[in-house]
Amino acid sequence: MDSIKSHIRAIPDFPKKGIMFRDITTLLKDAAGFQLVIGQLASRYRGKDIDLVVGIESRGFILGGALAFALGKGFVPVRKSGKLPYDKISHEYELEYGTDKVEIHTDAIAPGSRVLMIDDVIATGGTMLAAIALVEKLGGIAEECAFIVDLPDIGGSKKLREKGHSVFSLCEFEGG
Repeated sequence: MDSIKSHIRAIPDFPKKGIMFRDITTLLKDAAGFQLVIGQLASRYRGKDIDLVVGIESRGFILGGALAFALGKGFVPVRKSGKLPYDKISHEYELEYGTDKVEIHTDAIAPGSRVLMIDDVIATGGTMLAAIALVEKLGGIAEECAFIVDLPDIGGSKKLREKGHSVFSLCEFEGG
């Protein structure tokens, strides 16, 4: 969708040389753009068999909270390590140079819950796969993974599909 794409700022060489960072903060600050994103996502998922929306830290919180509200569903955060105060489980995943870890409260997802996973951008897919692993450890079912932006040349959406997950994005940027 061109109107969404036109609100996303491209920042070259961030966080390192050769990376074209897709900054959605310019989209979020525009009331009409933000409403368009949440409206389109809500339209897609309204009436679907979804119990909860799971958002990944940090921009997934913004999108997930607004979408959960629009759908009349609960919201569950997946956080970076050390941020959750209650009993939690974690999942470590590979980064380009090293590992990272995400966590979820042990009582966040009831077994059999149908969950919509959301984040801002799908690049390598590592963080989303880790979040799905947490949902599945708790007995939840990841119904679909939703994003504003897909960077298909990086391969994350393909990786998610190859592992049997449904993927939806509002727009794509070639080349990263």
